[in-house]
Amino acid sequence: MRATSMRKGALRQGVACRSQQGRGERGGSVPRRAQAEAPSSATKEEGEGKFDARAFRRSLNKTGRYVRKPTHDKESKNLMEEHGVGYSSTGVIAQMRDNGFRCEVGDVTIRLAESYGFCWGVERAVQMAYEARRAYPGRQLHITNEIIHNPSVNKRLQEMNVKFIEDRGEENGGKDFSEVNEGDVAILPAFGASVQEMKILNDKKVQIVDTTCPYVSKVWNSVETHTRRSHTSIIHGKYAHEETIATASFAGTYVIVKNLPEAQYVADYILHGGDREDFLDKFKNAISEGFDPDTMLSSLGIANQTTMLKGETMEIGKLFEKTMLTKYGPAELGNHFVLMDTICDATQTRQDAMYNLVGAQGTPEGVDLILVVGGYNSSNTCHLQEIAEEYKIPSFWLDTADRIGPGNQTEWMNAHLEMQKSVDWLPEGKLTIGVTSGASTPDKVVEDILSKVFAIKGC
Repeated sequence: MRATSMRKGALRQGVACRSQQGRGERGGSVPRRAQAEAPSSATKEEGEGKFDARAFRRSLNKTGRYVRKPTHDKESKNLMEEHGVGYSSTGVIAQMRDNGFRCEVGDVTIRLAESYGFCWGVERAVQMAYEARRAYPGRQLHITNEIIHNPSVNKRLQEMNVKFIEDRGEENGGKDFSEVNEGDVAILPAFGASVQEMKILNDKKVQIVDTTCPYVSKVWNSVETHTRRSHTSIIHGKYAHEETIATASFAGTYVIVKNLPEAQYVADYILHGGDREDFLDKFKNAISEGFDPDTMLSSLGIANQTTMLKGETMEIGKLFEKTMLTKYGPAELGNHFVLMDTICDATQTRQDAMYNLVGAQGTPEGVDLILVVGGYNSSNTCHLQEIAEEYKIPSFWLDTADRIGPGNQTEWMNAHLEMQKSVDWLPEGKLTIGVTSGASTPDKVVEDILSKVFAIKGC
């Protein structure tokens, strides 16, 4: 196998798993787009400390124009299956589920991770989007972002005349809601929308279909609790990720830390002080407006982007608990620190299954290479690729089957979000391939990739 880097042509649709945030981009002191989209009335109310995000979110239920639960419409489910945007019921993935998560086709043995692909929250969101198309015939549907981080699913919605609201970038005013009119239908994606976006849509008197995953809503409840207690939220996440943007919009004061080193920097500042201007520069894209590290780090609450690595989130929580215990003592810890469980089970189980897959190396259950399938802007899929690379197993992150060919070559992404090209990537002879997929990946995408693999191997 020969691999060449295509870094200059990389599809940088997300934030690299291991990249450093906060120093490379210019901008305001809040996550990108989160503030730029706010209407003037909401911005003024927030500036005066009067706007209650929690109360506003709850008030949507009383408008008669807000839906947040699926109807379980059978025709919509049938169309999802026809479009290949759900669970496989007859394909090779379905067969592996019923046969110990493995199959043999010719010289190829496939070992499927025991937890993979579409999670409950993602399936629920796609189902609600399909139901909305059937429930509101003749009305224009909009969506504030990708419904999930998968190109195949989003393409299907576009084909169903669901318009994606254009994001012009913060420097150009953020998202363009000008084409959304009274009586239209607006879908909020699985990872949520900022409270400012919700207010814009509510002011326009549109029908809102809120597909936000309940696990994400659980995180929002957590940061709202922090706000009521006058605690600063430490959010473990990527400041440019749509979910974290939404979560930050429900927080009062906050700092977003991407990894343990950034968390350690904040912890050291709490215990020993530091250069205030360096702190503000380091986190300039990842702190609430007007944030002052000298006065706003005395009481903390922990929250996380649901797709982050479970182990790192837990380490960050323990770090800040120890930090506040050291600074204030055990008697006062409860007044200065709160930790609520906001880790997503789906993310956790897929990561655990991946560790089980790579942990079999050196045994008869080991694999020769791994296929990681999922969108290139999918954070949880990126972490699955990261695990494979950590164990130094040849691993190819593919978003669609179109990345394979012609012949025995493929384009793929690594965990640094660098596009690679490999020739003769599938060796001759017997081959054992480990397979996993991100929480936003339909089984059909994996099956299409495996079909090409089997064809190359002459199966």
